[in-house]
Amino acid sequence: MIHLLKKKMAFLITFSALILFVLPASRAFAANKPPAVNSGDTAWMLISTAIVIFMTVPGLAIFYGGLMNGRNVVTTVMYTFSSLLVVTIIWVLWGYSLAFGNDIGGFIGGLNYLGFNHVGQGAALGTLTIPHYIYAIFQCAFAAITVAIISGSVAGRMTMPAWILFSVVWITIVYAPMAHWVWGGGWLFNIGELDFAGGTVVHILSGVSALTAAIIIGPRTGYPKKTMAPHNLMLFLIGAACLWFGWFGFNAGSALASNGLTALTFANTQIAAAAAGFAWMLIEWIVRKRPTLVGAGTGVLAGLVGITPAAGYVTVLSALIIGFTTAPICYFGVNYIKQRLKYDDTLDAFGTHGIGGIWGSLLTGLLATKSVNSAGGNGLFYGNPVQLLHQFVGVGTAIGLAVIGTYIAMKAIVVYTSSRQQRGRTDGNGSEFSRRARLLLR
Repeated sequence: MIHLLKKKMAFLITFSALILFVLPASRAFAANKPPAVNSGDTAWMLISTAIVIFMTVPGLAIFYGGLMNGRNVVTTVMYTFSSLLVVTIIWVLWGYSLAFGNDIGGFIGGLNYLGFNHVGQGAALGTLTIPHYIYAIFQCAFAAITVAIISGSVAGRMTMPAWILFSVVWITIVYAPMAHWVWGGGWLFNIGELDFAGGTVVHILSGVSALTAAIIIGPRTGYPKKTMAPHNLMLFLIGAACLWFGWFGFNAGSALASNGLTALTFANTQIAAAAAGFAWMLIEWIVRKRPTLVGAGTGVLAGLVGITPAAGYVTVLSALIIGFTTAPICYFGVNYIKQRLKYDDTLDAFGTHGIGGIWGSLLTGLLATKSVNSAGGNGLFYGNPVQLLHQFVGVGTAIGLAVIGTYIAMKAIVVYTSSRQQRGRTDGNGSEFSRRARLLLR
């Protein structure tokens, strides 16, 4: 009897030991296991990706086409359309890998995703709950519209071959590194700079690059004395509506899931857009005695730009503040800074995207709060002044990279091709562009 009890006790001790050691080990194994693909998250990201592509074509194309004069409408639309085509190809071949490949020193991604190698149907990056293919194409849509935005500053002044070459160079040396620094595990990500959906990566880069390109190319013939009225205000309105609609995928899709944070981002996007549009109308009412359709549409766009970096980090009341304050800042840029400095930013890419992106990124450093997103940070108004410093670093970096990278891209093109559509035009020194350069663009 005693022998039997000893056997039972030995069994119980052995079984308990197994429970104590095996169960924690199994839990640790489960914790290290990549998350499963979630069907709800995947469905939302499929929709968001399609919506962001819709923002570019037809959204931005119609928006820009409506604002242009009749002579250059088709060319302007082709700039946007070709951006989507060219950037998609570059993104697959090497762009995605440079932006989101294995981190190399905090400055660039590795070559492990060249040609979409290792981009498959499983969970993206081993941490997300959506297929890697969807994440990669979602980021591709961001890259494409960033390049397309730049075209608004040089519309009517670059040939198509020059624009395509510029797109290839720019996406490689400007966009991919910045995307890696902010979203791909680079040095800005590591210091804690906040950019939920592209304030620095998309809007500051595109806006400042647009200004740089416009200054290098020079103004349109007759600018600023010759008035160039919009081609079609209804096209402009339809394009603005497409952009507004697409921005829900742009911002809310950046939550990379379908959850409460997605809902907050969705709400913030609508609130900031409406506040900025109404604020722009009020400004025009005061300054010009009546609001305009172009002004209201531009105001909505400014609000959407301003909320982009903050969309998933601020409360709805903060989104209202961002919208109301971004409108006057961008209005001043479009109507006063541009006239004073006399640069020819044809469709105000810098005035809305550049200035709006800078303002929104800095306000993120003031208004961000972990109460709405624990993965974010607290801004200055929530007891963390260092966050504002990080935002200044991100803004300054984006401006510097945009200026230097765009200058290199434009100068490299001008060496071999005339990026002006007018043949025989002289540069600032009076010398003509070479005949060989002009022939390359026939």
